[in-house]
Amino acid sequence: MRNLSRYLCLLALVVASSCTTATEAEQANNPEAGLEPWQQAEKSEVWEPVPPVVAAELGQAPSDAIVLFNGTDLNAWESASDGGEAGWLVEDDGALTVVPGAGGIRTRHEFCDVQLHLEWRSPAEIKGEGQGRGNSGVFLQERYEIQVLDSYENETYPNGQAASVYKQSIPLVNAARAPGVWQSYDIIFMAPRFDSAGALETPGTVTVLHNGILVQNHVEIQGTTEWIGPPQVHEHGCAPLYLQDHGDKVSFRNIWVREIN
Repeated sequence: MRNLSRYLCLLALVVASSCTTATEAEQANNPEAGLEPWQQAEKSEVWEPVPPVVAAELGQAPSDAIVLFNGTDLNAWESASDGGEAGWLVEDDGALTVVPGAGGIRTRHEFCDVQLHLEWRSPAEIKGEGQGRGNSGVFLQERYEIQVLDSYENETYPNGQAASVYKQSIPLVNAARAPGVWQSYDIIFMAPRFDSAGALETPGTVTVLHNGILVQNHVEIQGTTEWIGPPQVHEHGCAPLYLQDHGDKVSFRNIWVREIN
């Protein structure tokens, strides 16, 4: 009987040793075996880098934005033709309005990748039709136009209507508001990249929200937005933003930009 007890004890030790060995092997093959759920969850937590805090108060530019026009002055802008004073009108209501014949204006600062916000308004009094009605444009890096046009019940070629990448990309929808009503563009622009020989390495892309509605979804820019002829591709670096004088009294307000690093 005593020998049987010793045998059973020895057998129990062998079984326990085998289980321990199997458990150790399982843990070696699966390091998370035996961990509590919260310990497993910690494995996929990333604590660095910590994003910087940006204040985003309702109706205001983000705290890290460069304010290009806040309704008071044109210090951030210059004449695109000669680099002199911008010749557009700052209205009493804080709007910046095209002075027909004064020419386009551009930012004094040059930009590459940006998030751009601006609001615009075509004249309340309807004059003309098609491309002759409330026409202006926002040119990224002075080369790539997002069309500004009164496209409310106004027929024109779709790749030239409001929020088109002019002559390149038709908007997904027509989100235009009536003449005289303020509208907004929110634009994400990633500038093209060129190699050391000046050849295009990565095309630029643009995403546009018109009045909060997605109308251009990460569209690849083919080159300069030409009125006549195909797009052209030429090496360039960072460049100003440009607002077009197309002969119509289009107004702008609340223009700010965030540089994307």
